[in-house]
Amino acid sequence: MKIVQVHSAFFPAIGGVENYAFSLCRELIHNKHEVTVVTSTLGTNKSARIEEHDNIIIKRVSFLFKIGHTPVIPNLYSELKHIEADVIHTHLPTPYTSDIAANVSRHRNIPCILTYHNDIVGKKINKYIAKTYNTIALNRLLDSVDKIIITQAEYIQRSPYLKKFHKKVVIIPCGVDTNRFKPLLIEKQRNTIFFFSILNKAHQYKGLDNLLEALIIVKQEIPDVRLVIGGAGDKMRYYRHRAKALGLEKVIDFCGFIPDIKLTEYYNKAGVFVLPSTSASQEGFGMVLLESLACKTPVITTDIVGISKDTVDNNAGIVVEPNDNSALAEAIIKILSDNQLAAEMGDRGRELIANKYGWDKIGARILKLYGEIK
Repeated sequence: MKIVQVHSAFFPAIGGVENYAFSLCRELIHNKHEVTVVTSTLGTNKSARIEEHDNIIIKRVSFLFKIGHTPVIPNLYSELKHIEADVIHTHLPTPYTSDIAANVSRHRNIPCILTYHNDIVGKKINKYIAKTYNTIALNRLLDSVDKIIITQAEYIQRSPYLKKFHKKVVIIPCGVDTNRFKPLLIEKQRNTIFFFSILNKAHQYKGLDNLLEALIIVKQEIPDVRLVIGGAGDKMRYYRHRAKALGLEKVIDFCGFIPDIKLTEYYNKAGVFVLPSTSASQEGFGMVLLESLACKTPVITTDIVGISKDTVDNNAGIVVEPNDNSALAEAIIKILSDNQLAAEMGDRGRELIANKYGWDKIGARILKLYGEIK
């Protein structure tokens, strides 16, 4: 099968959707399908060109400017107009690329799948741009595609835009590479919390502000606690100043960008991984939780995150309400204070991932969907 993936940005660009897309493409290639990615040059130092990575053909097209986080690519339509494809797969929350992909698929009578990771939102001027798009263009896009993938069942109820299209919605969660993210023979760093995200305005909903507030409480019970913060971005200075203002600078390690080759080690060393997301409209799934659980490290998150129900049902971590810093601190103290509980949660987490969330299983479900609409 010839599969065309259309993305606003792609590897080596980083982010949740970018990681999802790259992992999916690798799984499709592993299953002997031809995959071409049409994307922008965003997140790279490369000019427009065709390249190959892990047998994925990547066509990078120059963009003029960005609206919010969406690159405007004038030549995208012409790039897609003649490309061979049995199915086109595109993604939100970045519009424009999705709209162009859907238009091409409709005009060429090629089936189109949209993965709806989360609603399109924004702040300040971007808030009004998002509102205009959601009011005028989003309905047309959702109506035109053949199937809509969402990564968590609750999202069809939370999103004000998906309900009327429920008949074409399919629930397929995100996956994780269980060969890459796995337990290592290294010692846990006692009383260590790990948080990993892009540290910019667009990702403030990941809840690092809440975690810093909760850490004040945790430090009173566990004086030698350490918070390891992975990730870089334009909010790094803000978080450093915030940590200092709260008197936490001596118990926090800002690691900056963590290369892929080292990330599994960070998950393995941590006593617990924490993702206290605060925005149901912005949090698509929380793939970092899958990565942590695959490494046998228990997790703490909020009930808006895609894997939260399975986390509770399988006792692989603790789920709290968003913005409840006291409950967040209590959960951290509970896990860090009980090594046996943490180990048992880690074992159950790895088992959950192996049984349900490996990319081999997720990829098979997406391929089955391609075959049904082809």
